[in-house]
Amino acid sequence: MKTSLLLASLLAMTASNFAMADNPGEELASTPFSVAVFGDWPYNQNLLDNAPLLINSVNADADVNMVIHVGDIHSGSMACTSADTLPPITTSDPDWNQKVFYEFQQFNAPVVYTPGDNEWADCHKSKEKSSGYPLKELASVRSLFFAKPGQTLGKQTKTVMTQATSFDSAYPSDSKFVENVIFEKSRVVFVTLNIPGGSNDDAAPWTGIFADPGAQMQEKIDRDAANMRWLQAAFDKATHDHASAVVIATQADMWDPEAVANNALGNYTPFIQKLADLSVQFGRPVLILNGDSHVYGSDHPLADPASTTGVIYNTQPVPNLTRITVQGSTNAPAEWLKLTINPNTRNIFSWINIPYCNDPLSSCQ
Repeated sequence: MKTSLLLASLLAMTASNFAMADNPGEELASTPFSVAVFGDWPYNQNLLDNAPLLINSVNADADVNMVIHVGDIHSGSMACTSADTLPPITTSDPDWNQKVFYEFQQFNAPVVYTPGDNEWADCHKSKEKSSGYPLKELASVRSLFFAKPGQTLGKQTKTVMTQATSFDSAYPSDSKFVENVIFEKSRVVFVTLNIPGGSNDDAAPWTGIFADPGAQMQEKIDRDAANMRWLQAAFDKATHDHASAVVIATQADMWDPEAVANNALGNYTPFIQKLADLSVQFGRPVLILNGDSHVYGSDHPLADPASTTGVIYNTQPVPNLTRITVQGSTNAPAEWLKLTINPNTRNIFSWINIPYCNDPLSSCQ
């Protein structure tokens, strides 16, 4: 296989990370491990106040050695932070992100987080109190949650590869995407991508004083292109390393039933078609983890191109692609997904939902 400049950069960084790692054998070992996955949390003040219910549940599970948050750290009707706006917007909530950051740091295992639409792309909307200009809100998220490029959050950090430092020099704008990371564990390659759910990949025009069609269009062009190159890099690395599987974490539910009904998924088509092609070429298990639509479910969305989920994107059959939508934190029971990955088995992925609050009338809701 011809090694691209980007893959060469990733391989060089892999060697560097391998040398620095506390456990340098974890990438190459075939040791089973578990990942706690959730998103749309903490969605409101009650959930933030009761964050220890989730954190303690995850921390108490000795199998878990990685945490993945698939976006939306507050609801779509709450204000954004406007931390980089002076004077601050009066409808904003400048302390919210700091409080969530503090809670992320209470998890024992490394925390990998990918942003959702509520914390940046939708901040212009009246339902989010017209509290922020999307690009400034994204910059604020990056400056707090990704202040140390290539390092996860959590009490125990992990060195990961970030697009901020591993990017094709022909596309320097890709360096903005510090939130896009790749890492490998037990011969499984993980990749995160900033793909916001809702508004058809941020296609709904920014409104009011934040209307900026040129900047919005450029943001989407840059982000979509960077995501495509980063996805390609993840599969290139997985192929080069003879990985057992690829795991993709992103916020957008690109098969959201409500969006299907409203014909509001078209902007995801290029990404899904590329994902389909790469998955078939890879030939081994591929898993997408997403939040966004709040209702737990799992499927093989592209296995049958004539199915409801397959016809949307007009791809070839992709039987090796599995998708899991994690339960939203405001639905009962409040739960996190325990994903167990065993590279030594034919069915490499298995999962169960772990409730941390069963009573929909309790304060955890």
